[in-house]
Amino acid sequence: MTMTATVSHPLPEAPFEGRHLIDGIWQESADSATFDRVSPSHGVVVSRSARGGAKETEAAIAAARRAFNGGKWSRATGKERSMFLLRVADLIEANVERMALLETLESGKPISQSRGEVAGAADLWRYAAALARTLHGDSHNSLGEEMLAVVLKEPIGVVSIITPWNFPFWILSQKLPFALAAGCTCVIKPSEMTPSTTVMLGELLVEAGLPAGVVNIVLGFGQPVGALMAEHADVDMVSFTGSTAVGKAISAVASRTLKKVALELGGKNPQVVFPDADLDAAADAITFGVYFNAGECCNSGSRIIVHEDIADALVGKVVALSRKVAFGDPLNPETQVGAIISTTHQQKIAAYVRDAVAAGASLALGGKAVSHPGLPGEFYAPTVVTNVTPDMPIAREEVFGPVLAVLTFKTMEEAVSLVNDASYGLSAGVWSENVHTCLAFARRAEAGTVWTNTWMDGFPEVAFGGFKQSGQGRENGRYGLDEFLEIKSVVMRIGQTRPNWVRGQQDHD
Repeated sequence: MTMTATVSHPLPEAPFEGRHLIDGIWQESADSATFDRVSPSHGVVVSRSARGGAKETEAAIAAARRAFNGGKWSRATGKERSMFLLRVADLIEANVERMALLETLESGKPISQSRGEVAGAADLWRYAAALARTLHGDSHNSLGEEMLAVVLKEPIGVVSIITPWNFPFWILSQKLPFALAAGCTCVIKPSEMTPSTTVMLGELLVEAGLPAGVVNIVLGFGQPVGALMAEHADVDMVSFTGSTAVGKAISAVASRTLKKVALELGGKNPQVVFPDADLDAAADAITFGVYFNAGECCNSGSRIIVHEDIADALVGKVVALSRKVAFGDPLNPETQVGAIISTTHQQKIAAYVRDAVAAGASLALGGKAVSHPGLPGEFYAPTVVTNVTPDMPIAREEVFGPVLAVLTFKTMEEAVSLVNDASYGLSAGVWSENVHTCLAFARRAEAGTVWTNTWMDGFPEVAFGGFKQSGQGRENGRYGLDEFLEIKSVVMRIGQTRPNWVRGQQDHD
């Protein structure tokens, strides 16, 4: 492992002050309650946010409902929505540095990664702007000369958006611009661990001229804010990214009003490597896939399934590359892997590794917490675990840390069986120089995304989402826009062509 030097980067002189945005007005909580976020890497308070409760949540939902029913946004033209989204994209690009700094300090991710995510998110807003201009329904003119039917696509209504701590700004940008492009109004709750870039985005929305009430932000915790956003009768849809356990809880309470639920949940994503693969390319992609964002990523390539003939060679290459990855101070632009989000999560990661070794697995690298000079935060070493069997929790459950589990296979049938023998189905990868092998695997893998000879390449145009307990619904692409739309059929008769149904002459007293 390469340890990057701690750099002298000026920390903010005072914590960022976050407030709720409700009906176009920035507000403190009614009871003046706040909560602090301590940087997981630097151990200092970096943000202080208003702590919302039922009162603030109710007010935000009511504002979103009034705004939707008022029609200033929900009935705006596609051009009007598109022009607004483009203005926001420009403002995001103009504020990358200040947003990236808070993202790094709150999440522990490297500053270079934060810059890339914030700047890259502007492209999601621009793509959603294009969808707003091209949104259309269908027509049916083959129903007979006396009939014409059209299918309209209308905004679903008020949407609750609940986002996680691992990609606060990026994941919000996979949801909000698409909801706005559709004409919905929204209430947003960011994670209590990473609230600040959502507040900053709210500032940009106001600056860009968004009508009051169209987007509302409530800061706080799952109870009561998130729970009320999921169950409230005036909310038409919930879009959530986070753990599978919380996703199930949201589905349960949302079912009371039969509102739509879109979920992007966990993953235990495999990469299958066949003997004819380019092992150097595979090793680099595997190393990236498991350590990116410190493994705190639903798309983390946290298990590899390697043909037994090349397993030792591939593991050797991955271990060698792992030793070169720059772990360290997130404020150093050279750092590739930063801090773990919290002490509790660090302990969870360590427990998975410890239990695997106790059950007979072997450590090829790492398996321990590490420290970096001058930093009091939580860091975990790059870890490669071999001799893993399919029944071990480390092979089946989401570790959400920089930990790679290695399994082996002999045949395509065995590889596919190992891939699909999981409760998750978010993404999968295959490595082979034979296109037929790749296509055969891609068609049989139970995953929402299958990468061939690459890992975690993504585009605004391409839909993202999971099978099984990795979620339901899709983000990005046209399918991402469709999630926020209702379908309405309008059937029209042309002229006085409807035959009378009543034909008899009988009178009833």
